[in-house]
Amino acid sequence: MADVGIRPEVAAVVASIDELRPMLIERGREGEELRRIPKDVFDAVASTGAFGVSAPKKFGGLNANTREAHAVARAIARGDGALSWITGILDSGAWVLSLMDERAQKDVWGGEKGINSFISIVLATTSDTELTDGGYRVTGKWGYGTGSQHADWSLLGIPLKNDRGEVIDAGLALIPTSELGVKDNWFVAGMKATGSVIQVAEDVFVPEHRILPLGAAIEGGYISDNSEQTYRTVFVPSLFMKLVGPHLGMGRAALDFVIAKADSKAIAYTGYEKQSDSTSFQAAVAKATVQLSAADALAAQVADQIFEASARDYYAPYAERIEMRAKAGWIVETITTMINDLLTAHGSAGFAETAQIQRIWRDQATASRHGHTLSISGYEAFGKTIFGREEEARFVLPVV
Repeated sequence: MADVGIRPEVAAVVASIDELRPMLIERGREGEELRRIPKDVFDAVASTGAFGVSAPKKFGGLNANTREAHAVARAIARGDGALSWITGILDSGAWVLSLMDERAQKDVWGGEKGINSFISIVLATTSDTELTDGGYRVTGKWGYGTGSQHADWSLLGIPLKNDRGEVIDAGLALIPTSELGVKDNWFVAGMKATGSVIQVAEDVFVPEHRILPLGAAIEGGYISDNSEQTYRTVFVPSLFMKLVGPHLGMGRAALDFVIAKADSKAIAYTGYEKQSDSTSFQAAVAKATVQLSAADALAAQVADQIFEASARDYYAPYAERIEMRAKAGWIVETITTMINDLLTAHGSAGFAETAQIQRIWRDQATASRHGHTLSISGYEAFGKTIFGREEEARFVLPVV
């Protein structure tokens, strides 16, 4: 794969994923029926190194930048959107762990599984904690645990308290999945194969070195000594942009599907024996191609903005981060519109359970509602900053 900003070693991972695409497409329906990715499919993609590209090189990762993370997730999503969404979460977990205490990184990657010890992540602090000697005792429930069924560790949101029991910050606690229970309530219309179950902790001890305070992290206060540029980028935008790559890949998959069928599919109740002969169909495909190109270009622009700023030790202030958030929402919204229109252009056959495009449509539509990239909240907050109303914007999106 030749792309600006993609190093050869990451391009090699993408090329390996591309070879697996026929299998990912063929096995997608099986993943839905199982409500999780089949183990052999997951293992095949894991063997390419896809889930650890954002981990430090000293542990076997590739310290990938945001554009490189997009390339990997996009390649997977061209075969299976649900697996790509898991990739975005596990990649986020690897990147966040890279910002934490060196001891925490060694706890995860220092064992015999090395870089193949994966980390899921849920930021929501739906839990309670008790400060104790050397760390916290944690009890809580976290949804949605995307990737947790394939992970050895989970980063889970917790309230941080002082010795008087007062909440002073939020944090992420690194907990072995072997110490967590599971409540399976993942019965959904789309992203079925992600197996995003609820994770449960009952009075689990988490040592201090496995906790990342979020208040400082949101403003660039990282704990690790990793000096690579990717570990100096803005915290929340780096995370929500990791969830953009799967959308780009699902958009490409939908476009590929519709184009591939156009020469063999008629348009019902018209004289067209081939969709590709219809001017209106050609226009629909052309519009979708332009939309996807624009979404790809904007995603690359924001990714480069994030990475290049860290090279000059510039940490974007809130208003700039909100603009990134609004752009991420626009990218996702544009892909949603594009896939809806392509499904209409393709015709009712696309709703057959055997049709790849209906699964792409359901998966992307579900993922597009994720709060990290929901367009309307991004537009509202960005609009407020345009008019100098940053405090009002912080009410809409306080954590960006």
